[in-house]
Amino acid sequence: MAQNAGVGPGVRVLVVDDDPQILRALRINLAAHGYDVTLADSGAAALRAAADGRPDVVVLDLGLPDLDGTEVVEGLRGWSSVPIVVLSARTDSTDKVRALDAGADDYVTKPFGMAELLARLRAAVRRAAVSVAADGGAVVDTGGFRVDLAAKQVERDGRPVHLTPTEWGILEMLARHPGRLVAQRDILREVWGPGYATETNYLRVYLAQLRRKLEPDPGRPRYLLTEPGMGYRLQP
Repeated sequence: MAQNAGVGPGVRVLVVDDDPQILRALRINLAAHGYDVTLADSGAAALRAAADGRPDVVVLDLGLPDLDGTEVVEGLRGWSSVPIVVLSARTDSTDKVRALDAGADDYVTKPFGMAELLARLRAAVRRAAVSVAADGGAVVDTGGFRVDLAAKQVERDGRPVHLTPTEWGILEMLARHPGRLVAQRDILREVWGPGYATETNYLRVYLAQLRRKLEPDPGRPRYLLTEPGMGYRLQP
């Protein structure tokens, strides 16, 4: 994961799109807000640029000439937890779910407002720089998996489990309060930002992803529990 905790000046952003006008517009606008911008116009170029430049956040179009954007997400997730904000003209919910399931952290639909995109970028970078728990060394062991808040690591059966920054942000918040109900709105505000307090569909998608990675039987969760209409609980 990139270590730059800023949300503007000095943050390295990789913009991936095959439309030269969009690339130019984003380069100008992001640079004007202090971002260090790298551009790529294909999936292969994006993967090379990410490996060489280690960006703090990626803005990714799905409709690329050589690879589908979802394949780029999967390629990045093979070795990196960099936040990925999809920027796409595809509005079908199936495309959104596929991108999120592949490991994307957010999805912005074209046409888009620059103010919204900047806010999404700031939120994505904040989530990737989630602060360590106040005690600096808490470990929560459920019996099925182990959460080390200080090291920002999760292990299942003695092996590390890869989580996206958003997945980690949710799990960390639950692990700070083991056994206690954490309200949906509190998770949304903490992980996505104050403007997302009612976007409960986000949580459903990401909790399903976490259960697939951590629960012995995702369809009958033992540790990541839902309190319908209220919130979620990490049961040690």
